[in-house]
Amino acid sequence: MLHLRLITPAGRTDEVAALIEGTVGTAHLVVLPGAARSPAGDVVMCDVAREAADELLGGLRELGIDRSGSIAVESIDLTLSDRAERAEEEAPGEAADAVLWEELTDATHEESTLSITYLAFITLATMIAACGVVLDNAVLIVGAMAVGPEFGPLAGVSTALVRRAPRLALRSLVALLAGFALAMAVTVGFSLFMDALGLFSRAKLEAPRPNTSFVYAPDAFSFVVAVLAGAAGTLSLTSAKSGALVGVAISVTTVPAAANAAVALAYGDTAQTWGSSKQLLLNLFGIVLAGTLTLLLQKWLWSTQRARMRRPAGRP
Repeated sequence: MLHLRLITPAGRTDEVAALIEGTVGTAHLVVLPGAARSPAGDVVMCDVAREAADELLGGLRELGIDRSGSIAVESIDLTLSDRAERAEEEAPGEAADAVLWEELTDATHEESTLSITYLAFITLATMIAACGVVLDNAVLIVGAMAVGPEFGPLAGVSTALVRRAPRLALRSLVALLAGFALAMAVTVGFSLFMDALGLFSRAKLEAPRPNTSFVYAPDAFSFVVAVLAGAAGTLSLTSAKSGALVGVAISVTTVPAAANAAVALAYGDTAQTWGSSKQLLLNLFGIVLAGTLTLLLQKWLWSTQRARMRRPAGRP
């Protein structure tokens, strides 16, 4: 269940209450007239099953409550109520399958912010991966994959395409491209520095690397894995099962490919630079494609449930 706390203009409170009462999956409606001071208005609270929340939030935004008042949503860890149980049973579908588009948009917007922290993580991940490819160390490669934050902007692009949100798309693309550009540029300098210390060498880069050669040798499986990982990552975001994102992160070779391209560029190895760049682009495209198709499928599936989101007239 989710808990909604609304601040509504006094003149719209009855409409808001009617909307909540008419939506399947709601319970515990509370109206506090005149309780809000900033902005001034009434406070309306209710609980709603997750699978019915997107429909209710859409209706509230159509009433302009997000502009004239406030809409706050929080998860309820535990509720002991027969009415809440009935509300969850009445709501079509399962909570784990429900997509809260506003929550998804907000999450991807935050993850796509070109912040110092984001740039630091993607740069550090690429430098760790650079050590992994030179040493042919699979453990370092896996660690770099887990550290990399690039799935956020990739999910942002998919969400923007489905929701037709050009500002989110631009924000995500800028974070993605600028992040990888900076990370690779810094890694080139890092590689030269490590070479000066005698820790990196062209011989190590071009020696047989059975554990990490896949990062510059893209094949059909590279695209297949990227598509599967993109679908899994998107499902993880929309169902709030964030634990699966770690598995997604270590399934694709975006950061390792960028690292290998940067190291190869530092040594002038055009073959590995080009191969790694193709691997990187193939993975990015596969993840965005799968994420977009997954969201479109979820959107279509939930659109078929909307007719069941309204209670029949006169039903309590």
